[in-house]
Order: sequence, then C-alpha cells, then structure tokens
Amino acid sequence: MGLMIKEKKALTREVAKRYQKASKKQKGLILDEFVAITGYNRCYGSYVLRNWQKKVILRVKGEVVTVIVGEPRRGAKRQRDKVYDKKVLSVLRSIWLISDCICGKRLAPVLKEIIPRLEKFKEIKLDMRTRKKLLRISPATIDRLLVADRKRQSLKGRARTKPGTLLKHQIPIRTFSEWDEKMPGFVEVDLVGHDGGDANGEFAHTLNLTDICTSWTETQGIRNKAQKWAFEALIDIQGRLPFKLLGLDSDNDSAFINGHLLQYCNEKQITFTRSRPYRKNDNCFVEQKNYSVVRRAVGNLRYDSEEELKSLNELYRHLRLYTNFFQPV
Repeated sequence: MGLMIKEKKALTREVAKRYQKASKKQKGLILDEFVAITGYNRCYGSYVLRNWQKKVILRVKGEVVTVIVGEPRRGAKRQRDKVYDKKVLSVLRSIWLISDCICGKRLAPVLKEIIPRLEKFKEIKLDMRTRKKLLRISPATIDRLLVADRKRQSLKGRARTKPGTLLKHQIPIRTFSEWDEKMPGFVEVDLVGHDGGDANGEFAHTLNLTDICTSWTETQGIRNKAQKWAFEALIDIQGRLPFKLLGLDSDNDSAFINGHLLQYCNEKQITFTRSRPYRKNDNCFVEQKNYSVVRRAVGNLRYDSEEELKSLNELYRHLRLYTNFFQPV
C-alpha cells in the first residue's frame, strides 16, 4: 500500500526544499528517490519539486488560472454531477412516505417489489433512468438523502423508567454470547408511557415486545406500569407469538425486575436478562420500535381513562397485522 495524499504532500514539501537548492547531479538522485517513494512518474515528479510553493499559470476548462503549487485552488471546487438528483429524491421521498417512513436497510431490499406495484396503480411515474437508479440505490444512500425529511419528523421522547433494585443481582446483564439472535424467540421488551407531558397521577402505558431475529413486534396497552398489568400483558402477548418465547431482555424498570416475572421465566425455562443502566443501545431493537410503531401510531397525548385504554388495544389489534405482515423486516 502506497502513501496517502497527505503523506505525499508532506514528503514533497520537505524534499522540494533540498531539490531546489541542489546541483544538477544531486537533483537527479533526489528525483530518483522521490519517484520511487511516491509512485509519481519522473516528469510530474520533477515538475512538482521544481515549482513547489511557486505561482504557475494553468488553463482549466478554457480559462487561464494562476495557482500556487502545493496549495488548494481558492474558489475552485471539484465539480461533480450528482448520481441521485432531485428527480430521484422526489420519487424516493414519495415511496418512503408510502412505506410509513421506514429506514434505508428495510426499504432498499423491497424497492424491486414496491416500484412495479406503485407504477401499476399509477401512484408514481418513472422514466427508465430514474427507475434504474432507484433499483440500485444502497441503504446508506437512502438514509443520507432522507436525513432532512427524517429530522423534521423526529420527536424527542421522555424516559419514565424507575429502576427496580431488589432483584437486579439475580437477573444477569445480557451478553451477546448467551443469546442465539439468529433464532426467533429471543425478544426485547419495554414500556412506553402516555402521560402527555404530565407525569402526575395514573396514565396508560404500552408494553412493546420485539423479536431480535425477525423484528416481529407486539404491543399492548396497560392501565399503568404496575407489575401486575405488565405481567398479564406479557402472558397475553406470549400467546399471540408465532414462535416459542426463548429469551426475554428488559431494561431495569421495576415493572420487569420483580420476583413474579423471574419465577415465571425460571419455570418456563425462558432466559431472563436485563440491560445495563442508562444504556439505551442495549435495547436498541425495541427502542426503535417504540417510535416507529407506538409513537407514530398514537402520538404523545395523555391517555388515562378506561375508554382510551380500550381504544389503544383496539388500534394495536389492527396495527400488529400491518406491522408484521405488510412492512418489510
């Protein structure tokens, strides 16, 4: 592997000082060594060393420009045509909105299926060039192009986790070596509060469960974050899962860190682990679904009545079908 550009410039700066003061014979020896190290051809190498830090006149795209060798040209930025232009961005934004604003890693693999269907029903109209670009676009490029649109829709959440300390020493912190995340059944679980900005009194919560392997997501509203309601919701959700529950990972909320749930997991041979305190990335799978599934569907209003709780669960009965069967994972 050769030198980096910065390293070549630093070397040229030092060698040029000796080269410009050397005799003709010494210049030949210096140039031989310089060309061998940098990989430049001999003609270009002698030009750079001879004119380093000197003004030279060049013709760039028909215009005469005066530059100093070794320094960047001021006001002359590299002109490069965008591969994914405004036309691509406009169509991509439409597809992204139709797909419920999913991330690039989920959107890119299904574009080959989505685009023909949207064209068939005249939701979008594409020319061949734009179509080819969309079919080969990468997940990273999708996220980069849509970063401004995603930022406009982002909402900052509020954490209402109250740690349960009584049994923390009995419930191990999860390590990736203990979980087979390539097998369905190892899930993360979390609570989403619906306080509307006022934490006083009782208000509804959503228990969110996400499978790591398949991204299968189940949600259920509960009256408050008492251990009783959280446990009952977990049992109900377990009955709806299309696979056996093998592992359960939660944060340090007292709704999960309790003897009742620990005993149940031991009896059913379910691996029960917890995340590290104040490390949301430990539960990144369910944390992402807290926004993309729960918040996007029900918002940030306060829900504290029995009627509102019933409406939440009625919504979730339909939402689980849309999320798990009509969204790419």
